[in-house]
Amino acid sequence: MINSITNSKTESYKHVKVNLGNIYLFEDFFVGEFDEGVDINFSNFSDISEIVKAYFENRPFGFISNRVNSYSLNLNDAELFNASFPNLKAYAVVVYNSLTEKVFEIENHFFKFNRKAFTDIYESISWVKNCISSAQLIE
Repeated sequence: MINSITNSKTESYKHVKVNLGNIYLFEDFFVGEFDEGVDINFSNFSDISEIVKAYFENRPFGFISNRVNSYSLNLNDAELFNASFPNLKAYAVVVYNSLTEKVFEIENHFFKFNRKAFTDIYESISWVKNCISSAQLIE
């Protein structure tokens, strides 16, 4: 799925296969495509946390969850996620059906990140890049 967005509209990326699926690291953001049926919690997200923190260091960055598969996110761990990523300036979710959009709306009550849902991955990339640019101007 990610190959379609890298052909002409974005810069190069680094692909990493992780325990929960795949992540794609770009200059200012990363895209997560998690495997069908996984249950994401703070503990099993630790591999991704380490990679993301090492890659972006203290720079502002964005996260795009490209929800091509159905998976669950443990909302009891929301505060841990909120505290762990202080330089996350934009969290976009690309939804492909109304159920996923409703799940996103529920998650909004638990997460403090600047979040927005999209039905088009290109629009999510534009929004994330705009948020990162704005955050860099403020700092």
